[in-house]
Amino acid sequence: MSSETGPSKDVSEEHLPSERVSHGAVEPAGDPFADPGLPPHEHRRQDIDERAAKSSERTVALLFVVSMLATIGFIASFVAIPVDRITYIWPMGNISALNFALGMTLGISLFCIGAGAVHWARTLMSDEEHVQERHPIEATPETKAQVLSDFRMGAAESQFGRRKLIRNTMFGALALVPLSGVVLLRDLGPLPEDKLRHTPWEKGKLLINQNTHEPLRAEDVTVGSLTFAVPEGLEHDDPHYMEELAKAALMLVRLEPEDIKDKRELDWSHEGIVAFSKICTHVGCPISLYEQQTHHVLCPCHQSTFDLSDGARVIFGPAGHPLPQLRIGVNSEGYLEALDDFKEPVGPSFWERG
Repeated sequence: MSSETGPSKDVSEEHLPSERVSHGAVEPAGDPFADPGLPPHEHRRQDIDERAAKSSERTVALLFVVSMLATIGFIASFVAIPVDRITYIWPMGNISALNFALGMTLGISLFCIGAGAVHWARTLMSDEEHVQERHPIEATPETKAQVLSDFRMGAAESQFGRRKLIRNTMFGALALVPLSGVVLLRDLGPLPEDKLRHTPWEKGKLLINQNTHEPLRAEDVTVGSLTFAVPEGLEHDDPHYMEELAKAALMLVRLEPEDIKDKRELDWSHEGIVAFSKICTHVGCPISLYEQQTHHVLCPCHQSTFDLSDGARVIFGPAGHPLPQLRIGVNSEGYLEALDDFKEPVGPSFWERG
C-alpha cells in the first residue's frame, strides 16, 4: 500500500484554503477584517441639477422666514394676550391662552431654524467624506495651513456666499430669535420702588386667625402653641390676595416674659405674645415648625432656624436676616391689633435692603 503526502486526490485543489507559513505558524493569506474603506461617492440631485438646488434654497429660506414670523408672533402674543385668559384647545382642554401661544410660536421659531440648517446641510453643502489619519495633538505648520485651506474650501462648498437668499434669511431669523428673551424681561419691571417695604399691616388692624377667620384675643394664644394670623380686611376674593398674604403672613407664639432675651422684642409683645413674619428670610418659604422647649422655629425648605426668644435671630441655616417682628397690643375690646407695620422688609434678602 502506497502513501501520499499531498492532498487527497478526491478533493479539488481550488477548494482548499491558501496558506502561508510564518515562523512555523500557518496563517490565512488575506485579512478577513480589513477596512473596506468608504463606498464610492454618489452625487445628490442638487449637485448635478441647479433647478433642484434652487428649490432646496427656497425651502431653506422659507423655513427661516417662518421662524422670523413665529418670533414676531411670540412678541405679539406676549403683548396682546391677557395673562388670565383661558381657552379650550382640543385635546388638552382649558389652558392658558398666553402660555399656549408663547409655547407654540417659540417652538415653531426654533424648530424652523434647526430644520432649515439641517436641510441646507443635507442638500446643498458638500457631503463628500474625507478620511484623515489621527495625528499628534500639536499641529504642524503644514496641518494648520491645511485646516485653513479646508475651512476656505468648506465655506466655498457650502455656497454661503453664492446663496444670498439663504444667507440673508438665516441672518434675519437668528437676529430675531433673541428678541423673545428680551421681551420676557418686561416681566422684571417696573421697579418695585418701596413696595417691598410695606405690607397690609398698619396701626389699628386686628389680627385675624387664619384658620377660623375670627379676630384673636390674647387668651386665644396659649403657651406652646403656634398661631397664624392675617390682617383685618384681607379677603380671599381679593385678586391680589396671594400677593398680600405673601408679605403679611404672621405667626404668634406666647412666651414667658422672663424667657424673652431681647428688650425690643419684649416691648413689642403683649403679655409674652410675640408676632413675627411667617416668611423665611432666605427664599421666602412659609415657616411652620415650632419647638416649645427651645423657642426655635424651623423653615422646612432649607432648615434655617430662628430663635423667637431672642429677636428671631438666625442660629442655623442659610437665612441672612432675623424674622421681622410686628409690634402688637390689644384694643379696648380685648382683641389683638397691630400698632404699626413691619419696620424691615419681609421675606428674602435683596441688594437694597440695607
